[in-house]
Amino acid sequence: MEATEQSVFIVIDGLDASGKSTQAFGLYNFLVKKRKTVYLRIHPSDDNFFGTKTKQFLYLSGKSAHFAAALFYMLDVIRSILLYSWRKYDYLIFVRYLMGTAYLPYPVNKIAYYFFALTVPTSNFMFFLDVKPKEAHRRIRHARKKLEMFENIEELEKIRVKALCSALTGKWKIINANNSISEVENEIIKCLSL
Repeated sequence: MEATEQSVFIVIDGLDASGKSTQAFGLYNFLVKKRKTVYLRIHPSDDNFFGTKTKQFLYLSGKSAHFAAALFYMLDVIRSILLYSWRKYDYLIFVRYLMGTAYLPYPVNKIAYYFFALTVPTSNFMFFLDVKPKEAHRRIRHARKKLEMFENIEELEKIRVKALCSALTGKWKIINANNSISEVENEIIKCLSL
């Protein structure tokens, strides 16, 4: 489903530690300096039940926690779409969106991705920040004291394969997030023609 033309809808997605939030905040600041109205939404969110539950389940282990984290994550994203996608801003930025489906087991991830890609707003400005699993794991270990259930090399490798398969079939712009923060930022801004 195409997003309405009232706002420029931007999605920044990728593996854990790919730089999604860093790039979203950088883009937000860049656009605000250009006197644009911008709404930034990061998932899972801290301001609602679904986002809070997602974060709780991410620190547990086992299949039931895995499915619960995925379910609450999807509900958090759907809640954001219902509450924020219709509001009038020059730019609406969502961090973590469709690629949350890559955390589901195969082939459920493919079915969920295609279902949501046909159901939720999409745009020509969807960026998948591709980082190598070893680099993502290094960044995670450096920045965090406590790891989530998917933040080990084996899981990051599986998730990356599933996410890249989805990105290659959609309208995603795949950006090498192994590059420096400024290089990734410049590539996003260039794609947006700003």
